[in-house]
Amino acid sequence: MTRCAVFGTGSWGTAFAMILADAGCEVALWGRRQELVDAVNTTHENPDYLPGVRLSDAITATTDPAAALAGAEFAVLAVPSQTLRQNLAAWAPLLEPGTVLVSLMKGIELGTAKRMSEVIAEVAGVGPERVAVVSGPNLAREIANRQPAATVVACSDEVVAKRLQTACHTPYFRPYTNTDVVGCELGGAVKNVIGLAVGMADGMGLGDNTKATLITRGLAETTRLGAALGADPYTFAGLAGMGDLVATCSSPLSRNHTFGTNLGRGMTLAEAVAATSQTAEGVKSCESVLDLARRTGVDMPIVEAVVDVVHNGRPTQEVLAALMARSAKPERR
Repeated sequence: MTRCAVFGTGSWGTAFAMILADAGCEVALWGRRQELVDAVNTTHENPDYLPGVRLSDAITATTDPAAALAGAEFAVLAVPSQTLRQNLAAWAPLLEPGTVLVSLMKGIELGTAKRMSEVIAEVAGVGPERVAVVSGPNLAREIANRQPAATVVACSDEVVAKRLQTACHTPYFRPYTNTDVVGCELGGAVKNVIGLAVGMADGMGLGDNTKATLITRGLAETTRLGAALGADPYTFAGLAGMGDLVATCSSPLSRNHTFGTNLGRGMTLAEAVAATSQTAEGVKSCESVLDLARRTGVDMPIVEAVVDVVHNGRPTQEVLAALMARSAKPERR
């Protein structure tokens, strides 16, 4: 039986632990808070993030990272992206030789503009064959209810990608493999920022034309950035690109869309943060995505507009007017 460790008891970490268990794996779920760990072990439920969802008996929870990692073939990382470096620095010495580190995180690190796989490789001191990424239209609550969904598991080593594919393939969760780690990560990180923009449009009462424009032009920005960084442009037409973007920009379950909606309705950043119970990755990552774009020489006006609203306090109406006033270019660009 494949043994897996999942670090992070939020909704997506818990849902992915459920997927692994349903696929026949033995799963150790690591959490910081003893009371939540005890609840998972005694009631087989995560009452804080997935109340009402019965978790498999194959999942055991622990606050001990060494116990979670003992014998693990895969170590799945599902913590907020901006806390990864600090957390992994403590966990890395506990890794067993050959354990594959799997990122569920969709963000770009502030300050370094590094993708999560780059942070993992640097902190853990492992090669690309030991770093994998899971990305796609994976709203945790729907998956926890075992509704059909698909995703992409990406690793530069196709054999490793196929091993992970087997470990998380269930009747309701269909993983596809890809070797384009860069494209899959960028699709997941940038879609959160575009989700904020579409949420703002919803909060302002704007219609489907506006939202469709933001989604498609947001995808164009993502593809430009990916191409500049060596990603396969076709990745952005698939589950890790368009698929994830559509789900994030259209679902009320999307934290980033909800956060953006609150901003569009006139909430301040502090008020929107207070109204959001879980991390909306795009709120911090919009700055690091823009940083990465500028380092790469890629124009990303929607991302820049989101940063202006979220971190510079610029009114949404003013930002929208500035976007619409930009000089026209050929659509292919």
